[in-house]
Amino acid sequence: MATQHVITATDRKDQGKGASRRLRRTGQLPAVVYGAHQEPQSIQILHNTIFLASQHEWFYASILDLELNGQTQKVLLRDMQRHPFKPLIMHLDFLRVSENEAITVQVPLHFLNQDTSPAGKTSGVVVTHELNEVEVTCLPRDLPEFIAVDLAELVEGDVVHLSQLVLPAGVTIDSLRLGKEHDLAVVIARHPRVDAEPEAEGAAAPAADKK
Repeated sequence: MATQHVITATDRKDQGKGASRRLRRTGQLPAVVYGAHQEPQSIQILHNTIFLASQHEWFYASILDLELNGQTQKVLLRDMQRHPFKPLIMHLDFLRVSENEAITVQVPLHFLNQDTSPAGKTSGVVVTHELNEVEVTCLPRDLPEFIAVDLAELVEGDVVHLSQLVLPAGVTIDSLRLGKEHDLAVVIARHPRVDAEPEAEGAAAPAADKK
């Protein structure tokens, strides 16, 4: 069962850039929630609450319980605007989700058993993660917080593709329906290429001793 993540918000009445600046000075963060065939709603959330949540992977890929006006709405984070150089979040967009409507979400990949795999224990073999997340489609109740990629059997020369991922029930990768060219590499185990330096052209042979 997925962990419950609760975010508490209140209504936001004032609109505009000036109102948003004043709101931020009080430690609040302007945001909007939309979707599920309802009107968009302006809300405000304590900045520090969101800043702490933003340090965790689940904030970006899990369904959140948004508590607003005594009711709970299921939402996904859809956009986050950060200050260009200060450690501040400027604005958030949340998307309401409907229990019976499929959603498309970027889900993080967790790589397991890499160090103990044959490739991981072979000197000189480099294991690269070509992707760190994957876009999946599913009903909200089936959304995983992450997808595990077990590399226990990985050997030199192996390439793990999207089609080889073990997905939870009810979860699909829609891009795979578009053709083989969309079956992207997720993990590659190989020796790094070492290009031999070409010998300098016209290098003279050692001169013979002159008498």
